[in-house]
Amino acid sequence: MTESSLEKIISLAKRRGFVYPASEIYGGLSGFWDLGPYGAELAHNIKELWWNMFVKSRADVFGVATTTIMPDAVWKASGHLEGFADPMVECEECKKRFRADQIEGKKCPECEGNLGSPRQFNLMFKTEGGYLRPEIAQGMFVNFKNVLDTMRAVLPFGLAQIGKAYRNEIAPRDFLFRVREFDLMEFEYFVKESEWEKHFESWRKEMWLWIASVGIDKNAVSELEVPEGERAHYSKRTIDFEFEYPFGKKELYGLAYRADYDLSRHMKESGVDLRYTDPVSGEKFTPHVIEPTFGLGRTILAILTSAYTEDKLGGEPRTYLKLKPSIAPVKVAVFPLVKNKPALVESAREIYKNLKKEFGAVEFDDNGNIGKRYRRQDEIGTPWCVTVDYQTFEDDTVTVRDRDTGEQIRRKIQELGGRIKDMLS
Repeated sequence: MTESSLEKIISLAKRRGFVYPASEIYGGLSGFWDLGPYGAELAHNIKELWWNMFVKSRADVFGVATTTIMPDAVWKASGHLEGFADPMVECEECKKRFRADQIEGKKCPECEGNLGSPRQFNLMFKTEGGYLRPEIAQGMFVNFKNVLDTMRAVLPFGLAQIGKAYRNEIAPRDFLFRVREFDLMEFEYFVKESEWEKHFESWRKEMWLWIASVGIDKNAVSELEVPEGERAHYSKRTIDFEFEYPFGKKELYGLAYRADYDLSRHMKESGVDLRYTDPVSGEKFTPHVIEPTFGLGRTILAILTSAYTEDKLGGEPRTYLKLKPSIAPVKVAVFPLVKNKPALVESAREIYKNLKKEFGAVEFDDNGNIGKRYRRQDEIGTPWCVTVDYQTFEDDTVTVRDRDTGEQIRRKIQELGGRIKDMLS
């Protein structure tokens, strides 16, 4: 993958309704992106898969949904007011700002003016009611006692949520990689201090299982042990899962050991006792925390990068997305062989309606010749296409085409639902 590959992915994402520039008719807004119909469906499928894997299938994780605006006191306690900043330089001529670690020399890359000395620039957005959250962790920490009291949770246990976060990035770039509004999928897993290493290793393995299950190329992912001095202010240990994006190896996910930093700070600043009482020994102590963090936008970009494929099929070049069926925006597309034969169209629509009821993510398409319809579905990653043709009226079979191989097999209409269910499982 190269920078030109990224341009191809961005072009496909726009052309096929995955990702649009935000407010494009007004010139766009730097650092913000909108999801189109297929992008929204892809994002929903990823979030649903994550929730099922890490919340619904586990007895030790509770889901929450907390506010995106929180009072200044929360961010003072968490250390974000003083520590959540990037070094920045400002041009003395055009007044544009740049991250100091991304600028070579002392001249402005825009106007050649002189750059001022680096200074710290806080990345949080301030509103009348408080700060927009730059991470979603604090909503879980301030609700630790509520969940403890209402759910009778016993260590070890976790709080999970999916939600938006906001960072006033100085230089948003690289498509969905560095943006100002983004979704995080994250949980805080509360443990005894003596057991943190065991749980850290357990969640490291779980994150690798997730990477495989969502269709990210495991060969393009590597671990980086973040050294002291480069970790976030709350972290005692951090592993970055880095992915080979078209613009280089960059962070995809993070796994951090936050120790008891957050609960201790909130307990001190709020005056509320956030200690845990061991139900057996009666001992009171502040739990430590393991935090796996998954960015949705970076996940989508890694998936698109992993899935983007160029090959030849039938001697003709094609582009397709080799998406996992579980996250593909459309599972099945149904076609009549031609659109000017009412009997074919009617039969195809009947099959479409029945599959739509069962699987939801099903499309009907009779626009253009059959080859063009296959190519459209290939580009959005549809795993299977069902075609009604003249033989259908003779033996109640249809053609089922596989996206990856182009292989076409005839199947009985009444067997379609069961076959698709088997292929999706």
